[in-house]
Amino acid sequence: MLREEVSQIDIPVKIETIIDKIKDYNAEADFDFLWRAYIFSQEAHQNQKRYSGAPYLSHPLEVADILVDLNMDITTIAAGLLHDVVEDTQVSLEEINNIFGEEVAMLVNGVTKLSKISFQTKEEAQAENFRKMFLAIAEDIRVILIKLADRLDNMRTLKYMPAPKRLLKAQETLDIYVSIAHRLGLYQVKWELEDLSLLNLNPRKYRELAKNVAKSREEREQYIEFIKKKMEEELKKFGIKVRIQGRPKNIYSIYRKMKEQEKYFFQILDLMAIRIICNNITDCYASLGLLHSFWKPMPGRFKDYIAMPKSNMYQSLHTTVITSEGEPLEVQIRTEEMHRTAEYGIAAHWKYKEKGESIKDSKFEERLSWLRQILDWQKELKDPREFMENLRIDLLQYEVYTFTPKGDVKILPLGSTPVDFAYSIHTEIGHHCVGAKVNNRIVPLDRKLSSGDIVEIITSKTSEGPSRDWLKFVQTSSAKSRIKGWFKKEFKAENIEKGRTMLLKELEKFRTPWSPELEKKLADICQSMGYTDSDSLLEAVGYKKLNPVQLINKLLPQKKKEEEIQVKEEAVKEKRIEKGVKIDGVDNLLIQFAKCCHPVPGDGIIGYITRGRGVTIHRVECPNLINLAQDGERIIKAEWYDTEESYFPVNIKIIATDRKNLLSDISMVLSNLKAEIKYINGVTDKNNVVIMNLTIEVNSLDHLKEILARLKSLAGVKEVIRTEGE
Repeated sequence: MLREEVSQIDIPVKIETIIDKIKDYNAEADFDFLWRAYIFSQEAHQNQKRYSGAPYLSHPLEVADILVDLNMDITTIAAGLLHDVVEDTQVSLEEINNIFGEEVAMLVNGVTKLSKISFQTKEEAQAENFRKMFLAIAEDIRVILIKLADRLDNMRTLKYMPAPKRLLKAQETLDIYVSIAHRLGLYQVKWELEDLSLLNLNPRKYRELAKNVAKSREEREQYIEFIKKKMEEELKKFGIKVRIQGRPKNIYSIYRKMKEQEKYFFQILDLMAIRIICNNITDCYASLGLLHSFWKPMPGRFKDYIAMPKSNMYQSLHTTVITSEGEPLEVQIRTEEMHRTAEYGIAAHWKYKEKGESIKDSKFEERLSWLRQILDWQKELKDPREFMENLRIDLLQYEVYTFTPKGDVKILPLGSTPVDFAYSIHTEIGHHCVGAKVNNRIVPLDRKLSSGDIVEIITSKTSEGPSRDWLKFVQTSSAKSRIKGWFKKEFKAENIEKGRTMLLKELEKFRTPWSPELEKKLADICQSMGYTDSDSLLEAVGYKKLNPVQLINKLLPQKKKEEEIQVKEEAVKEKRIEKGVKIDGVDNLLIQFAKCCHPVPGDGIIGYITRGRGVTIHRVECPNLINLAQDGERIIKAEWYDTEESYFPVNIKIIATDRKNLLSDISMVLSNLKAEIKYINGVTDKNNVVIMNLTIEVNSLDHLKEILARLKSLAGVKEVIRTEGE
């Protein structure tokens, strides 16, 4: 296909636009190479469509465009254009290698899922795909940059996916990809992924916050302009030239702050942050001193990330001041170079010559220590559930900066203890730890460390080894896995017997006794699960590294399937007890409405087949549906019908300034709109703000919206929101 023909395809991002953007930062790039990758991708995907109905080519182009925004090299951008051809078309990795070279093939392979391998559970497939990805990242960090670009574009178009998949993707993004973007210092990517995750997991809350933010935007922007002018004038007096930017907080960060501080939107004051960008480090500290001289700093809010950079290479001075208007203002002060790192993250320190030779920042490898730790402990974890849980925890951790007595820095997760510190030095130091000194004082081993602590580990050669109690308070996965590993070796026979007992107990649920045939099957599946023999497999079950259910899935796959079919049949046999919903075109089923989300006609809904209790109807954005959707076999389509005469319970919260006749006015609105109050409770705080929680009955979503609008119009009412149920 000719370039002229390809460029006529109706897609939002054009290859010509991408090339023009690359020329701004890399005019010498091999654009013929990029054109070849583009044409190859177009031909491979030409008969494919996305969920939205758009040509599939639009996706690799968007991925490439995101990589260009990160100023990536031509090889990475070409790999972005080709990232799905092996996974989703008939193209082989060998073809990519022959046509585009080993480097592009390695990057494409790194982001390609293990689709050719059969897994027993979705969780196992997810865990193994992440293992593969992290191994590829260790070889070349650009793998994760392509994967993040891929996930960002998928999140932008997530609304076209079916509800269960949408919820799982959004939660996975929040748990894993947001944390990876944070670890790599890719804050623009992180913020957009956070907002898109919230939009899909809790669309009502997202739209409510976005509306509130939009209402106050003009006023806040005027205020920021005033603040910027004031700062520039003060700093100019002392000959300090700076560039000042104002940045609005993203929706998710406001949402998280409201949850963590148990506040409402109108109580969140610092919705914007200021960045002061200086010529050099000396001016950064001088600007900080001057800032604190004319505005009062808030105690405990100063952080020096210039002297002590974050593990993702981020550097800035952070402070929060109270302005002359009495408003808190978050300020970040940094140099131009630091600002580039803050904008592009680790990508700013990974540059490639056109011939493929890498040029890395001298501290690049040191800043990827968290990735090395993940690779270390993931080798120990065979259980997919445990692997994913540890991955979420390790990626999410905030950090504390601690020191050895010789002044070496040890960066540990927030909440870490001297035991975590000991294992971060060496496994044997951890195993023989008998005590610790923090800042030259003896402390308990479960004491939580703070940034700046100097930690000295006391060891003894006669120590009997780690204590099981340590597993209750250690934070790092590496410490946990090494402690478990020690007990695994010490109590091998006991764990084998315990594992056998757990497996037999699980078999009883399927009315299946132990037999020589099962003993042979157990021996056969060992290698496929990564174990040398039956004893090592049972041992893993005994010390809870492996769930016995995973063995059942492999030993009795047919029984498992029969049970799932039976559950479905039991639900379908029951008769419905209430009008209002059709289940996958059938209107004669036992149904109940979920109390966790209280769906009403007009809400998007979905059914979940329960064991012996028919089908439970949930709103598609119900938080509990994220967990329920893990078992995709039980999710079933549902739709409203014949609800004209029906009323449904829904929870609402009213936040208002307390006044005379407030309750009477609320009751009058609900009575006039024919919404019966089933429950009401309210408390008034010391600021005379009353918070009321009500359960009312409504006929439809439109009915509810009308009620919320009328209640918001009452004098003194600050906020009226729909809340979740039980």
